Amino acid sequence: MRSAIIRNFSRGFTLIELFVVLAVILILASIALPTYTSLQERARVTQDMNNLRQIGIATQMYLNDNDGVLFTAGGIWMTQLKLKYLPAWKIFQSPFDARPASEDEAGTNKPPISYGLNGNPGSGGSSSGIAGLSMDKVANPSAFILFAPAPDATVGSSPKFQGVPAAVVTEYKGTSAPGGPAPAPYGGTHNQRKRINALFADLHSENILWSTFVNDTHSVNDPSASQRWTPYAGY
Repeated sequence: MRSAIIRNFSRGFTLIELFVVLAVILILASIALPTYTSLQERARVTQDMNNLRQIGIATQMYLNDNDGVLFTAGGIWMTQLKLKYLPAWKIFQSPFDARPASEDEAGTNKPPISYGLNGNPGSGGSSSGIAGLSMDKVANPSAFILFAPAPDATVGSSPKFQGVPAAVVTEYKGTSAPGGPAPAPYGGTHNQRKRINALFADLHSENILWSTFVNDTHSVNDPSASQRWTPYAGY
């Protein structure tokens, strides 16, 4: 009798029991994976927003030292913030930018540039976007976009970036390459490319819908649309 009990306790799992255990594990994994992915994306959104805020703080210090005029017209804007106002090149790389990072601060292999300056012409019609613009000319600083992530025109599930430290990286509501967002309907960086972060001229940052980001047509529902991309627009 005792030997029979021992045999019962020492037997292994049957094939059916193994399949049941595996099925339970797969079900739990399928439930946990979307939550994990969502947490990862939220962490990237937060880091992306923090990068924009640091760029905004650095820009404010630059403006304080330059009579409120935004960068040197024709210059590469990120080199005018680093090293004096920003401590590291990595702040210019978005967590949504999958290109390899680099800590080569002095050489040519600097980290990628993921953010773009508003590409609309400034006071001098600069090819560097609004570089050279006096900030007191901006009609509505809380609505006017200053910086945002600048993916290229690739349409897909993940944004792709081309910006580098040796080039002017600008941001537009429409398609441009390099440094412009993908065309409608989805060209943002997260939430299935339906949303994007933006830093505004009053230096606050927002997580906004892509459809709002690209809209520049004044309406009752979006009265600040025309002021989002043109510094002089006003109603």
